Amino acid sequence: MAAFGTVFMPKMALATYENQAWANASIVPSDKLELHPGAHVLHYSSTCFEGLKAFKHEDGSVNVFRMDANIERMAQSTDLLFLPSIDKQQLGDMIKEIVALYADEVPAPPGSMYIRPTHIGTEPSIGKAAVSSETSLLYVLLSPVGDYFAGGVKPLRLLLEENGMRCAPHMGMIKSGGNYASALGPIARAKNECQADQVLFCPNGDVQETGAANFILIDGNEIITKGLDSSFLHGITRDSILTIARDLGMTVTERDFTVNELIERAQKPGTEAALSGTAAVLTPVGTLIHNGEEITVGSGEPGATTLKLRQALNDIQWGKAEDKFGWLHKI
Repeated sequence: MAAFGTVFMPKMALATYENQAWANASIVPSDKLELHPGAHVLHYSSTCFEGLKAFKHEDGSVNVFRMDANIERMAQSTDLLFLPSIDKQQLGDMIKEIVALYADEVPAPPGSMYIRPTHIGTEPSIGKAAVSSETSLLYVLLSPVGDYFAGGVKPLRLLLEENGMRCAPHMGMIKSGGNYASALGPIARAKNECQADQVLFCPNGDVQETGAANFILIDGNEIITKGLDSSFLHGITRDSILTIARDLGMTVTERDFTVNELIERAQKPGTEAALSGTAAVLTPVGTLIHNGEEITVGSGEPGATTLKLRQALNDIQWGKAEDKFGWLHKI
């Protein structure tokens, strides 16, 4: 199986914004884009994107998971970046059209069709360092993906970083490429220096998020995770996991918590930690690395609650459990 996100369907949906209006979307080859070398996105990072999935059920139907939530977040990212506002209905239609075109190519569970809507500023002006792009391009790529845990569930090692941030605080809730770029250096250093899989950014001791996922701590029947603010991404998988946890009778606490509290709780027997995101759903964390010391989270192995929550979400996505929250959109 090819690496996650490296195989693409040969066509994509695309729409352009010019002269204060969106053109009708079209289906075009997905192997290239034509951009002026002075395009705003290439110089000033006017770009945002989303990640969501379509799943094939046993009855052969194809269902997109939480499309409406992803479209709302993309509209929010677009507006916070001062890109031309998207037409949410148009984007929904683009997603449905391109997924329907490749419905037969959607892998069966545990595989899925990864959907990547992307919005970029295209105005050719290198003089607009402090001004937004007046033209843009919106497209929807598809990438069939296999089982993220094909090699087995391996608990992650996280470096706790108290001196740096993933991105500028006012950019945190925007799903923008620049935020991921700013985290690449710290993640690469963490991998080289202490064999960490990811960095958990904790500026001034405030536990926030990793370079590409939200963080949750499970202490008995309680989930603890940072309360939503503008400094970090409002993950849709995070919201889904918390919703399921509440439905299962767990206590969900969204609040600020410190590195010291995290380390103290992590060492208690039975404590679990995990990262939530579209690709891996919920990935267990086995080790925290802090000031050169390695702290084992609970047993250091994937926790029963983490695996139960992940399975509960997968069962809804795969059509094996009731969609009681109305998250699936049948194509």
